[in-house]
Amino acid sequence: MAAHLEGSVSAVRGAVIDVSFPAALPAIGDALVILREEGKPLLAEVQAHLDPQRVRAIALSATSGLSRGVSAHTLGGPLRVPVGEAVLGRLLDVSGAIGDKGAPLPDDLPRRPIHRAPPPLSVQEPTRELFATGIKAIDLLTPLVQGGKAAMFGGAGVGKTVLVMELIHAMVERYRGISVFAGVGERSREGHEMLLDMRESGVLEHSVLVYGQMNEPPGARWRVPLTALTIAEYFRDERRQNVLLLMDNVFRFVQAGAEVSGLLGRLPSRVGYQPTLADEVAALQERIVSVAGVAVTAIEAVYVPADDFTDPAVTALAAHVDSMVVLSRSMAAQGMYPAVDLIASSSLLLDPLVVGEEHVAVATEVRRVIEHYRSLQDVIALLGIEELGIEDRRIVGRARRLQRFLTQPFAVTEAFTGIPGRSVALADTLAGCRAILAGECDDWQERSLYMVGTLDEARAKEQATRQGEAKS
Repeated sequence: MAAHLEGSVSAVRGAVIDVSFPAALPAIGDALVILREEGKPLLAEVQAHLDPQRVRAIALSATSGLSRGVSAHTLGGPLRVPVGEAVLGRLLDVSGAIGDKGAPLPDDLPRRPIHRAPPPLSVQEPTRELFATGIKAIDLLTPLVQGGKAAMFGGAGVGKTVLVMELIHAMVERYRGISVFAGVGERSREGHEMLLDMRESGVLEHSVLVYGQMNEPPGARWRVPLTALTIAEYFRDERRQNVLLLMDNVFRFVQAGAEVSGLLGRLPSRVGYQPTLADEVAALQERIVSVAGVAVTAIEAVYVPADDFTDPAVTALAAHVDSMVVLSRSMAAQGMYPAVDLIASSSLLLDPLVVGEEHVAVATEVRRVIEHYRSLQDVIALLGIEELGIEDRRIVGRARRLQRFLTQPFAVTEAFTGIPGRSVALADTLAGCRAILAGECDDWQERSLYMVGTLDEARAKEQATRQGEAKS
């Protein structure tokens, strides 16, 4: 650890602070503590060396009340955050300070720097153990594995946060490990609701919540994923426990980096993003790996601005994930929840060597049928389905039934819909899709397959409908 250096604030421009050090300069990435005349000390991170005696830093909390001339000192390295068993069940901010109004953390808690190099490739050990979610569309078309990275891509209001919340809920029973949730640039209300939900469901004692919220400065939103990742790495490396790392929303991490870049006076790159976009995303994503049989599995929500999937931030994040779950606004408009685009979504793990030949065959046939239906939609809209040939009409009927079968009610939306959530085993999902593809459901009403769990539930729904019609 480097020596502690003493300096003083020479300029304050919003979240940007210039600090003078007469003896030597701290390294870029080092943390500074600035002692305000009133209020608690302010944390900042060095971002640039201006000359032999001045550095430029970005504040990690609000700079209101900060004046020139106040003293500052380094922490001898990057920001260090508390880790260990004591942080389980707590809500923390970017610096590791508690935000749940609970008891203070112990003073002797171990701390780790938020800036660390990823483990070398020689010790990384990817696994092929499937990570079942109980969500039919995801398990069928975009399977996850322990230690993999999955991202939910979608515009505003298509269900990214609900899907991440359902994944947390669905894995409470089957997943044995630690959950670390990073709330990046989200609303304060969402953080409060998640804390209450996790406390009521009894999963909070195995979870850590780390928040850098929408009302905080860009420096806090930019660094909060690193704080969460540092805690996850501790449980992976020191406690040898599997970790589920959830991030909502990673786009806000990129957005905060662009704000910081602008504040520091860097020239913008494509679409106004920071010139260091690819490096910043890689520095975060390449640390999410599994080592020596212990997995860090990441599930990330990614906001897609204006539904533009060619946005540089979206493409930079997509390059690092194994499974892409693309959420479609048109599917959401039709009430198909989860609104997963069954064609655009993809996974590197949909491979016979990982999931088996039968799974790949069913998933490929489902995609083929739905793609064929989409190619006929313009004809159907103009001329009507009656103008199609017999084979095309049969495919359209099966595609529509598949789309409805791959919807399901969520436990986290039960309070709004009144329908209990369903968690479906992969074997039941495959069996249901095979039956629909084989034509066993061709004479069923489409609504019998909508918002159900297994095909047996849909069959019971169909029989009840027929009996009701017979009585009437």
